[in-house]
Amino acid sequence: MTTRTAVVTGASSGIGAATARRLAAAGFHVVLTARREDRIKALAAELTAEGHRATAHPLDVTDRAAVDAFAAALDAHDSIDVLVNNAGGAIGTESVATADPADWRTMYEVNVLGVLNVTQALLPRLVAAEGTVVVLSSTAALATYEGGGGYVAAKHGAHVIAETLRLELCGQPVRVVEIAPGMVKTEGFAVTRFRGDEEKAAAVYAGVAEPLDADDVADTVTWAVTRPAHVNVDLLVLRPRAQASNYKVHRES
Repeated sequence: MTTRTAVVTGASSGIGAATARRLAAAGFHVVLTARREDRIKALAAELTAEGHRATAHPLDVTDRAAVDAFAAALDAHDSIDVLVNNAGGAIGTESVATADPADWRTMYEVNVLGVLNVTQALLPRLVAAEGTVVVLSSTAALATYEGGGGYVAAKHGAHVIAETLRLELCGQPVRVVEIAPGMVKTEGFAVTRFRGDEEKAAAVYAGVAEPLDADDVADTVTWAVTRPAHVNVDLLVLRPRAQASNYKVHRES
């Protein structure tokens, strides 16, 4: 019997880990990838103990040779049914005039080239399985804001990959889904963006009664990839009720 397999990048925490849990519960063999080996091994052990099938593969999605080796090492007897390109992140809030190009390069490499690397490496098997490519972008992929230039540019790049790939694969048995979350409160995103400043990170969510959490996004990803094969969720923007746009957020006093 062929096992349905879902590869999740950036699965060590936050949305990636929550998505792995949701997909495992939906019956997928989840292949967990991230740079933090201890985290993904612990998650794989947790899921296995619950009766699911999970495998951990340490991986830096910006390292093309490592990505190719990872793809080659996957069990040839398993179909690759879903790829969730989740690895990404933001660094800094400096203006375009003052930003460090090294930060922009890092964001571009993980948010754009990381998506490209893993998608290219797994695409033949995804097509063969009539599978689904998921790109986790952001509302930053669709609208700009001050202090977000590097992250916004990178997520626009991820959005364009999804949009272009869908055009190029039209007529082939594979879906390309983009999920663009707005305000999501996870354990590390804002802290990384503010370079470890916990106070500034907490202020992002101050007064917001119910920001999205990682499981909200994971639930949406799982819903999208489990639609009938002929149904493609091209682009789904996901925000908490309190957020009407990147700028407009209701905060309770």
